[in-house]
Amino acid sequence: MPPPTFSFVSPVYQAEGLLAELVRRLALAGEALGGSFEIVLVDDRSTDGSWARIQALAAQDGRVRGLRLSRNFGQHRAITAGLELARGEWVVVLDCDLQDQPEEIPALFTQAQQGYDLVLARRINRQDSWRKKLVSRVFYRLLAYLTETPQDPAVGNFGLYHRKVVDAVLAMREGLRYFPTMVRWVGFRAATVAVAHAERPVGPSSYTWGRLANLALDVMLAYSDKPLRLAVKLGLGISVGAFAMVLVTLGRYLLGHTWEPGYASIIISIWFFAGLVLSVLGMVGLYIGKTFEQVKNRPIYVIDSATDPAPNQ
Repeated sequence: MPPPTFSFVSPVYQAEGLLAELVRRLALAGEALGGSFEIVLVDDRSTDGSWARIQALAAQDGRVRGLRLSRNFGQHRAITAGLELARGEWVVVLDCDLQDQPEEIPALFTQAQQGYDLVLARRINRQDSWRKKLVSRVFYRLLAYLTETPQDPAVGNFGLYHRKVVDAVLAMREGLRYFPTMVRWVGFRAATVAVAHAERPVGPSSYTWGRLANLALDVMLAYSDKPLRLAVKLGLGISVGAFAMVLVTLGRYLLGHTWEPGYASIIISIWFFAGLVLSVLGMVGLYIGKTFEQVKNRPIYVIDSATDPAPNQ
């Protein structure tokens, strides 16, 4: 059986009530594109009936393919599982909550036909709470500073990616994964298309503030060593400050002004050696942190079950 032209990949978590509508609208978008397509749904171990709904949809429509992971690995690892299962020449990644609207996919493909390898959807008038938008803006500005790469808070996972882009992303086997940053890292010719952003039709987002904070920390540690370099600079700055304190103390002594006996030497020693220790720890951590994540070589995700008899892994 020849591979389809398009693959629609969506990570699924706690979305039982949205899946039927998602598949219906993706099917309409696929038919509007005019080529063959498949819909890949990856259940990130939802605790509701999402997997049963995916199985039912796959039984009704052979173009729907499903995976269920063995535990909750996180959205971006679930995206990786979907990308590895997808067979299309062009792959669309979108969230399952219908805030990314399938009706925008033809516009992404129209732009791709101008010679682009990936087309990112830039959300206008985001239908999120002001707090979430504020946190997103702060996060992306901080990420841009740490990674020294421009970041756009209006661009998320939603986009259209050529097979060579997908293959390049899949070649990156690190465990800490953040799909938008990985896509930017691999390069290729990219464009953006402004798309409408819809309100979530059912229930709240599965991302709590705690999960968002953990994701932000993981991304910053995985894609930038700048925090460690800042720690080194902080340690050196403290040591310089301690050395300046030595000069001040010596000057006061020569002028006949002294502190309590022993006070200056203790404080200066603490500052100086604390700064040196922090600098050394930062430099060692710069190497150990990178090595530690790679040497474990654990699988990015584990499949529990699939709607296909023998899915690609």
